[in-house]
Amino acid sequence: MELMKKDLEEQAQHERAMTVSNCANIVLLALKIYATVKSGSIAIAASTLDSLLDLMAGGILWFTHLSMKNINVYKYPIGKLRVQPVGIIVFAAIMATLGFQVLIQAVEQLVENKPPQKMGLNQLAWLYSVMLTATVVKLALWLYCRSSGNDIVRAYAKDHYFDVVTNVVGLIAAVLGDKFYWWIDPVGALILAIYTITNWSGAVIENAVSLVGQSAPPEVLQKLTYLVMRHPQVKRVDTVRAYTFGVLYFVEVDIELPEDLPLKEAHVIGEGLQIKLEKLPEVERAFVHIDFECEHKPEHSVPSRIPNSEP
Repeated sequence: MELMKKDLEEQAQHERAMTVSNCANIVLLALKIYATVKSGSIAIAASTLDSLLDLMAGGILWFTHLSMKNINVYKYPIGKLRVQPVGIIVFAAIMATLGFQVLIQAVEQLVENKPPQKMGLNQLAWLYSVMLTATVVKLALWLYCRSSGNDIVRAYAKDHYFDVVTNVVGLIAAVLGDKFYWWIDPVGALILAIYTITNWSGAVIENAVSLVGQSAPPEVLQKLTYLVMRHPQVKRVDTVRAYTFGVLYFVEVDIELPEDLPLKEAHVIGEGLQIKLEKLPEVERAFVHIDFECEHKPEHSVPSRIPNSEP
């Protein structure tokens, strides 16, 4: 009961973090649109486009969170934890696409070689106030979200940190481009675009790999093997596999028990080991195969067949 109460409190905290982030993104987007119109800076425009896509991406992550909560055990027997990396992949892909669009605009402005008009004192005042306010708000949100144990909230935290960087670089590029050399502004936008593409492309690759079924690191396999070996009446450990299937691991274990052990006792031992493994925070599901010897070939092999594409 106490554990369930703690889980509900954590879930409420995660939802609060996402709600605050989405509301902040709406307000900051309106302010940045005004700053972009006032300044005409492409670096500020890049930061504004980032805020616009923050709302879209935030909607994707929020939908992902709601989808994971509403589970139909008949349609999704093992739950929807894999929705989380899928949502993050879509989110990161949108951000990388934004970076590519800004990169094209920055290059076009540099190629055209047409200096924009200088900003007046009123424009600069609005630019400073809006961008500094946005930076402070995003910094506070990053500090609030980064300690969360929820991957979706941490994706928000990463986005907030990214916004702090884009706001600061965009402001510096816009001011220096206005005061000294006009090309500093598009160069700043170019730097932001490359940073965006690199940063979020890495997130796409990381989460895509987690869905493919990558093996767990050696330290995780060692811990699992130790737990299996220490389990009562296990004579030998044949196989221990752990691989990603979303954010957590699927574990497959093959163990040898005494040949003359009654089925009832063998079942209790195997079920107890399964429960023990699934209590680990990094394990989603565990499958225990019981045998009376370990001399045979592996029961499971990687299929070499390619799914038939014909209907």
